[in-house]
Amino acid sequence: MAHSAYPELGVSAIDALLDSLEAVRRVSLPSDPVLGPTTMNIGTIIGGRAPNVIPDAAKAEVMVRLVSDPAPIREAFTAAIGNRAQMKEVLCIPAMQFERVEGFPTTVVSYSTDIPMFGTSWGKPLLLGPGSIHVAHTSEERIAKKELEEAVQIYADLVKKLSATN
Repeated sequence: MAHSAYPELGVSAIDALLDSLEAVRRVSLPSDPVLGPTTMNIGTIIGGRAPNVIPDAAKAEVMVRLVSDPAPIREAFTAAIGNRAQMKEVLCIPAMQFERVEGFPTTVVSYSTDIPMFGTSWGKPLLLGPGSIHVAHTSEERIAKKELEEAVQIYADLVKKLSATN
């Protein structure tokens, strides 16, 4: 940390973070023929104390949606960052392909779910429900009443279908 009038007396944590993030943004991310591309989002950036202070601390949170083995991405990010910053993995949710149920439409979605954390403790997992991911986590997040009513029928049909096959 130093006074902004004498930047040579300090080391800007924000500059190091920005350089690290730019290097991470240039990493080529894998793609999967079914799941599509890996996606990355720099979701938060925090740092500094005041405009007239060379910042001694800065932090960013980056979310990566995996579609394959995370090890090569970890290695590429570590190499890209070098010694400019410290990388800390908080959570790793593996890519997942779910079972198909005959007669029910399927799609590929570009978001994560907590389902892999349950393992097989609840049986074969299925992921379905009303609403659109396109408005999730926004001020427009909502589910129309009609979609909820349709979901009730879908769940009832699914229970009947799964009960008949067991």
